[in-house]
Amino acid sequence: MQSAHPAWAAVDLEALAANYAEAQRLAAGAEVIAVVKANGYGHGAAAVARRLCAAGCGRLAVANLAEAAELRAAGIAARILVFGGAANSAAADRALELGAAPVIHRPEQVALLGQRARRTGRRLPVQLEVDTGMRRMGVAPESAAALAAEIAGAEGLELEGVWTHLACADSPDLAPVRAQLSRFGEVLAALRALGVSPGLVHVANSAALLAAPQLAPALPPGVNAVRPGLLLYGVLPAPHLRGRAALRPVMSLHARIAQLRRVAPGDTVGYGAAFRARREGRIATLPVGYADGIPWSLGNRGHALLRGRRVPIAGRISMDATTLDIGCAPADLGDPVALFGAAAGEESALLPVEEVAEAAGTIPYELLVRVGRRIPLIFRGAVR
Repeated sequence: MQSAHPAWAAVDLEALAANYAEAQRLAAGAEVIAVVKANGYGHGAAAVARRLCAAGCGRLAVANLAEAAELRAAGIAARILVFGGAANSAAADRALELGAAPVIHRPEQVALLGQRARRTGRRLPVQLEVDTGMRRMGVAPESAAALAAEIAGAEGLELEGVWTHLACADSPDLAPVRAQLSRFGEVLAALRALGVSPGLVHVANSAALLAAPQLAPALPPGVNAVRPGLLLYGVLPAPHLRGRAALRPVMSLHARIAQLRRVAPGDTVGYGAAFRARREGRIATLPVGYADGIPWSLGNRGHALLRGRRVPIAGRISMDATTLDIGCAPADLGDPVALFGAAAGEESALLPVEEVAEAAGTIPYELLVRVGRRIPLIFRGAVR
């Protein structure tokens, strides 16, 4: 996975497939809906989707119709769930054209989507989101069963699934999750009372899937799918979930040393002279900065991997450069440095993205998706 580029993100699609197998194991027979939104969490949506489909995944989830269109343009034939739904007639027509299933969040969308589907003579699969406590999108629990029945009876529409999203599944305290599951269970019971089949029923994101042993007693009957995102990419949603699955990091971010400069005690480095050398040594400059997704907040706080050894970031992160205090460590111009993930050529040396995110005061999701477009993705194990 070497690259001639000054900086690159190595994406190990064999690790992705292994993580998908872990998700299947955790799902215990439930269908795995693989979430590939935000360009496959920064990993390259088309390549990720191809590898997941080759591993047996039959259903993907994205945030919006533009992401669904990207997958179709790449030749992805799997079923696609669109979390953001279809807000108007043009979006409904696009969903029909793409063969994607939009999510319904509001009652008025039923008539809109049904009318557009009838014009084409086709049935449009849709899923209904129930807001059991996230309070972001979805219909209220008290109106969900009646709306699901309306969808099931609507000409031109197919009720493909009913689901909810858990707000606190990554917390050690799962009481709020159990409360949401209870509300969702009441909705499913009301559906059954109306004689409506919900189709796919799913609640579990990555954190809930990892917490399955604790949540299993609270799961309502009928749950038959899960929708992991982050864990597919080998990253934990929260530290307390460590050890729940054998995950392999999929992405590593690298840059080559572009400059080596000696410093004496008292010399300063970078904007604001934020770093002052305490000893004689060397500063290594990398040709990446916050324009490439390196958080500015890592200045004088973060680390990188050089020849398998951790070295501290020296001074502020610039737009296009990051400086490292490598002391007297051996290093040459062009040496690869890992900003997170596995060291190039030394996969046993690892700087977890979770750890880098903690040092930056953010979450690993953000680090993955903010890798800049100047950084090429170099794939291992790609499927054509």
